[in-house]
Amino acid sequence: MRRVVITGVGVVSPIGIGREKFWTNLIAGHSGIGRVAAFDPGGLACQIAGQVPPFKIVDFVPKSYRKSTKVMARDTELAVIAADDAFRDAKLNSKAYVETADFDGTRFGCNIGAGLIGAELNELTAAMYNARDGETLDLNRWGRDGMSYLTPLWLLKYLPNMLACHVTIIHQLKGPSNTVTCADASSHLAIGEAFRTIQRGKADLAICGGAESKIQPLGYFRQILLKRLTTTHNDSPLAACRPFDADADGTVMGEGGGLFILEELGRALARKAAIYAELVGFGATQDTYRITEPDPTGHSYSRAITNALADAKLSSADVDLIVPHGLGIPAHDRAELTGFQKAFGERLSQVPMAPIKAQTGCLAAGCGIDAAAAVLALKQNTIPPAVNTKCTHAGFAVNVAPESRPAKIDVALSSVYSLGGQNAALVFRRMEG
Repeated sequence: MRRVVITGVGVVSPIGIGREKFWTNLIAGHSGIGRVAAFDPGGLACQIAGQVPPFKIVDFVPKSYRKSTKVMARDTELAVIAADDAFRDAKLNSKAYVETADFDGTRFGCNIGAGLIGAELNELTAAMYNARDGETLDLNRWGRDGMSYLTPLWLLKYLPNMLACHVTIIHQLKGPSNTVTCADASSHLAIGEAFRTIQRGKADLAICGGAESKIQPLGYFRQILLKRLTTTHNDSPLAACRPFDADADGTVMGEGGGLFILEELGRALARKAAIYAELVGFGATQDTYRITEPDPTGHSYSRAITNALADAKLSSADVDLIVPHGLGIPAHDRAELTGFQKAFGERLSQVPMAPIKAQTGCLAAGCGIDAAAAVLALKQNTIPPAVNTKCTHAGFAVNVAPESRPAKIDVALSSVYSLGGQNAALVFRRMEG
């Protein structure tokens, strides 16, 4: 198996666009959670979310591609921005920047995790209005009259594979490509698939991770109906998301994306690329406990972690940092901690943990940001803070602090789970020399 390293990191998040702003604000403990601005949340039980700062998508694509931004949904825009950040960080000249790329596009893969992209209501309003039969939607009128109010390319905005599609077209990547749609586990599964592709020699480079916006009326309201969101912090958004905290009462939705450039080690060394870390382990499991909550025994989650460590030829004793999923939903947090306890045993209380969603909110397929935080923490030898984790659930002791901490980090673990039972874990190791 060939060795795989990370030579580029791209981030777009509620606490900053670009990996540098993200990292600076992350370790400073800043929060990107506030009142929803994408639509009027008045009357909803939860009215807050983690929102990406304003941007113009045309600033992140070549001039020749600007017309295509009209068929980009918000999720796709986030992926395109993160990809631009990752390419520039890796100092790779794709055809987005130069006439002749400095890599073989047929050997450059793309694996991006995506979510259910919600249609924009302003696009559907006229179509739905003209398909009414009194107060009822008439499907015959919808097919005959309503759909004529939608543009011919309307559907292209909302297909999950459009994230990878636009990224590969912009940068002219023609290697193995795939889209993973497994909710919160999507990013880590996509990174793991790209990792295996390069290990097997089917590609030399890959851009991988995920992006999603969960701040859209239909999807947002669905989370409220599922009772996943906190409803007690509309006036105190900075304290709203409380991963593993005994006083937590729900999570906060967010948006963002995190993408890596993975590269075969020999190629990276030959071009004298700056290497963040080596990706050494990947594990994934599946359970069928329940579609609305994780298995409270944490069994499948712990197996993903132990499988990833075994793949890395490491043990839990080697781990210096954990970046967990940590949503702040009490039953979910207890299940996750139980899984960690199975994987780490008594040592769990000794391993520093950095639950970052208190600052970003739940990004679902955008959990590549969690992996990015783990890699940046390893590179900088700094543990991000756990700003809202003050008193953990009874029976669990975790190593967290309200402020960032310096530490020697040689091995970092990032793990996630999703509703529906997908679990995934990634292990990163410092590259010496």
